[in-house]
Amino acid sequence: MPTDLIFRNGLVRTVTGRTATAVAVESGRITAVGSEPDIRPLAGAGTRIVDLGGGALLPGFQDAHVHPVMAGLTMIRCDLAAAGDAAGALRVVRDYAEAHPDLPWIVGGGWAMDWFTGGTPSRTALDAVVPDRPVHLVNQDGHGVWVNTRALDLAGIGAATPDPADGRIEREPDGTPQGTLHEGAARLVGRLVPEPTGDELLRGLHAGQRRLHAAGVTAWQDAMVDPKIQRAYLAAAEAGTLTGRVAGALWWERDRGAEQIPELLARRGGAGRFRAGTVKIMQDGVAENFTAAMTSAYLDGCGCSTGNHGMSFIDPRELQEYVTLLDAAGFQVHVHAVGDRAVREALDAFARARTINGPGGNRHHIAHLQVVHPDDVPRFAALGVTANIQPLWAAHEPQMDELTIPFLGPQRASWQYPFGSLDRTGAALAAGSDWPVSSPDPLWGLHVAVNRVAPGEDTEEFLPEQRLDLATALTAYTLGSARVNHLDTETGTIEVGKYADLVVLDADPYTVPAERLAEVTVKATFVEGEQVHPEPLV
Repeated sequence: MPTDLIFRNGLVRTVTGRTATAVAVESGRITAVGSEPDIRPLAGAGTRIVDLGGGALLPGFQDAHVHPVMAGLTMIRCDLAAAGDAAGALRVVRDYAEAHPDLPWIVGGGWAMDWFTGGTPSRTALDAVVPDRPVHLVNQDGHGVWVNTRALDLAGIGAATPDPADGRIEREPDGTPQGTLHEGAARLVGRLVPEPTGDELLRGLHAGQRRLHAAGVTAWQDAMVDPKIQRAYLAAAEAGTLTGRVAGALWWERDRGAEQIPELLARRGGAGRFRAGTVKIMQDGVAENFTAAMTSAYLDGCGCSTGNHGMSFIDPRELQEYVTLLDAAGFQVHVHAVGDRAVREALDAFARARTINGPGGNRHHIAHLQVVHPDDVPRFAALGVTANIQPLWAAHEPQMDELTIPFLGPQRASWQYPFGSLDRTGAALAAGSDWPVSSPDPLWGLHVAVNRVAPGEDTEEFLPEQRLDLATALTAYTLGSARVNHLDTETGTIEVGKYADLVVLDADPYTVPAERLAEVTVKATFVEGEQVHPEPLV
């Protein structure tokens, strides 16, 4: 019987060490991998032939830490992602408000800290374009919000309002809220923002999914799945419109304790291509707003200690208890840790779980890993904890050079994004984007992982000793993330029997100069042999 689908006329990078030139697919699974003479006899009158055009066929990329529903929701609201600077952001807000005069709140996000002096946009700038309605705009990194005076007044936030334990209100010299709310302080206004409807969340999911497929991503771990987002995934799965494979990381509410575990257990499971078997714990903030948890204090602009060590959102001893209980219940635990203290606290929690429960197959991982103390690098391999890296951030750019390095100091700045050291000590690597924090394009991430230079930039390499070779970086974006997502027996490589979750590139990444990796583009993306990009499906 003739096969359904054949890919030919290019290089097939299987991620198994084997190279081929053609692949056959039947009923959504790979049935043959080899040379064109091997595969050609499998074609029949009804076989679809995909001509690779001299490009490359790879396993579909998998993102181990991403927020596509949140990103998609921003895309259909007041989206600042392409604004470029403070003036551009204000133009977008003004135009959006004028186009939506009946909305009670102007909500959206996507602004970057490096667009604003000190990384903190002001309420008065927003007041000038939207004076009469509350505005709530989430930072690109998700760790703060920009609000106007109307929003602050509605929330009752003034000079006498204290900072919450897990956040900070940016203030003017007289103590008046300045307009930027960091971490937990964002909830002071956020609790008033109208919740997105189920329809909006579903539209956001579909928008985010389209963008990921356009980047060649066929599977991902959504790193923040609350009950409403979970319902959106389940609705899409049951309707057959969820085309990506999704591991949902159920959100751990940091103001609660172990009493929430039965609720998480009740939500475990899934439908179709969605499965929830992970719990996501955010242990600290980010370095740019000085909330990432550090073993030593941040510096001020003059290089002196501030006494601020950042924030551990969960007491380290309680973190050990929770991780041990979650591990015993069979959950994978996914920890956000940016600062070296948070990384150490997460590793200590996994070490205790391993001591109490014994080694298991839950495949725990720590994401971001901006600052890792050298003493802790070997512990990843020793504890079997995967390093979930976001390579695109490991480059010189304004947020790094102006808002981070001066406040870390030379020694600690040299501990950032130690991908090479993690790999050399045997750590398993997975890769992701944290989109909408940064681009979801894996090819851009590969570019930085290999070059330690941002795409399109001609700057000094950022800690070049921490570069990865292309094979290692590509494995992290395919098989490594598939393993974290518990999908490695079915996806992540091009092998007979696995799903035909595949991406077609216009060039072979192994044959282009390393400094041009980001120029490689996605031509088509397939899930189970069905084309999901470009649309309409063919």
